[in-house]
Amino acid sequence: MDGFKLRLSKNKENQVTVKENYSNNEVKETSPQKPQPNHNMIKSPLVGTFYAAATPNGTPFVEVGQSVKKGQVVCIIEAMKIMNEITSPFNGVIKEIFVHNGEVVGFDHNLIRVGEVNEK
Repeated sequence: MDGFKLRLSKNKENQVTVKENYSNNEVKETSPQKPQPNHNMIKSPLVGTFYAAATPNGTPFVEVGQSVKKGQVVCIIEAMKIMNEITSPFNGVIKEIFVHNGEVVGFDHNLIRVGEVNEK
């Protein structure tokens, strides 16, 4: 950064001075996206690896178009060699799955969109 200086010293007698220069660049604010009606997101509660099925060649827990009930397992996230079952917090129909088997996901990453039964 232009104009930024940092000085460190082991001597306690010397005084450390930090000088900050900020430019008056205009920051553009974007309006947050409006939530789409009639849908809910299942988000990752932790950082780990996403698995759609219990075994590598197994049947996925859920697929697009399938109905899910509250508490039903929808995927597994492996973190530190521990398999964590992720359950649906609501009833509905799977509309989108945003991650692929074996992908790394972060905290609060969108995994699955669940919509209402009559939603197109």
